[in-house]
Amino acid sequence: MSDFHQNGIVTDFHNLTRRPLAELEDDLVRFSARRPMSLILPSLFSELEGPALAHIVDEIARVPYLAEVVIGLDRADRAQFLHAREFFSTLPQHHRILWNDGPRLRALDAELEAQGLAPQQPGKGRNVWYCAGYVQASQRGAVVALHDCDILTYDRGMLARLFYPVAHPHFNYEFCKGYYPRIAEGRLNGRVSRLMVTPLLRALKKMHGPLPYLEYLDSYRYALSGEFSMRAEVLDGIRIPADWGLEIGVLSEVHRNYSTKRLCQVDLADAYDHKHQPVSEEDASSGLNRMSLDIAKALYRKLATQGVTFSAEGFRTLKATYYRLALDLIEAYDHDAVMNGLSLDRHGEERAVELFAANLLEAGSAFLDNPGERPFIPSWNRVKAAIPDLPDRLAEAVERDSAGQV
Repeated sequence: MSDFHQNGIVTDFHNLTRRPLAELEDDLVRFSARRPMSLILPSLFSELEGPALAHIVDEIARVPYLAEVVIGLDRADRAQFLHAREFFSTLPQHHRILWNDGPRLRALDAELEAQGLAPQQPGKGRNVWYCAGYVQASQRGAVVALHDCDILTYDRGMLARLFYPVAHPHFNYEFCKGYYPRIAEGRLNGRVSRLMVTPLLRALKKMHGPLPYLEYLDSYRYALSGEFSMRAEVLDGIRIPADWGLEIGVLSEVHRNYSTKRLCQVDLADAYDHKHQPVSEEDASSGLNRMSLDIAKALYRKLATQGVTFSAEGFRTLKATYYRLALDLIEAYDHDAVMNGLSLDRHGEERAVELFAANLLEAGSAFLDNPGERPFIPSWNRVKAAIPDLPDRLAEAVERDSAGQV
């Protein structure tokens, strides 16, 4: 069943009744005849050694409708890449690993860098971008889904619900975002979404008015979820950040390129847990500290393209407005947790808000001090215009790595 969440901006498929997984998968097998499906898994090598990915692979191995699984592997040397090939060899579907640190893909990256087209920093966005280029070159999938590799509560029903709205041949959705309750082990999670993104969007609306872009972002129940699906052609025209701003960047790009009638969100699960990032108060290059910086910068950049003007004074006002709204929300979250028998570390929540407030200013300074920065990776349409055969050579490099020529 579906409803329209927050002003009816994007269609919201909220699962009031859970259809049996067998029915969903039978439908998707039929849909795959007209809209074959590819899955992208952006992964660090360390996740192969973590508690979640082996189970995720076991679940994906049982999915009957996938045409292709594409794994983007970051931070892996040669021995680790060979281990990854063995690790993913249990997948019965056609699958390929992009060894992003391997010599062949590094050579292509250097070629792109010489043309000013390469991603400027490592990160999830860069990994996903190269996987998107490979999917376009392989032409195996008409619909592409992506999810993280650290989901501790993963089951393949999540993937079926993620694909369904975009894969259905009689639906006209171009993009679908997943959401779920951030509750696990009796705790209320999702700190960056609850304590930063929601009050920041409301502070920006208070300062700049109800801009359609801000109303649109606020219509997503969980804007930072790492799970989304889309038509394959969507990947050609989007420009995304290379860093933790990926999720906000993707939402911003599909809003720019498509009517909101072609966008939707879907309820994926009753419970969801994954690897929790540390706050890293003393280290701005990791954890929630870096994540909040990257997200703020992504929002500022996208708002600038909407004609919003920023200044040092404006960022100070934004910090104060955000801080007040965030503290008010903590009060509401605390009451919600008590009513539902959940635990919430109120002191830790307020410390996180203090860090996020400081990072709004830090991100603002970075935005104002670097007007010539190229924060978004060029679209694959631009890459193909500059180097027409690069996607094919990317696919060839991946095939050679897959064949053992490493």
